[in-house]
Amino acid sequence: MADGPAARRAWVVGLAGLLLLAGCASPDARIKRNQGVFDALPAGEQALIREGKVGIGFTPDMVRLAVGDPDQRWVRTDAAGETEIWSYTSYDNYDGVPLFRGDYHRYAGGFPVYSEGFFRRSARAREYFKVHFNAERVTVIERDTAK
Repeated sequence: MADGPAARRAWVVGLAGLLLLAGCASPDARIKRNQGVFDALPAGEQALIREGKVGIGFTPDMVRLAVGDPDQRWVRTDAAGETEIWSYTSYDNYDGVPLFRGDYHRYAGGFPVYSEGFFRRSARAREYFKVHFNAERVTVIERDTAK
């Protein structure tokens, strides 16, 4: 890698961009963008959302406020009917150190943050969180307990 002022500037600009994206991905930023939805909720549910947590009985809008949009959506059909499942993914290096998750690798401002380049070669995807919906309400929450 090149060394010098230009290389350092590139790292600083890249780091500033990641910090900006991290702020957009927080529950506070999502709440500000959807203040009316948030204000209509009971205080206990508001507290969970502020902490980035999902509760049984949450609607899809409440889940989006708490943890953002899912990385994948699944539909499971069984004898009881259909269940929609939202899946959230973290990207770790091969030693298990988290690199980024959630909104960090999505399209932001019209350009892809996650690409087929460096991160694809140095990161592995790990599903860390799932939310199951029946009749537009959370009925099951699954969390990966790996540290």
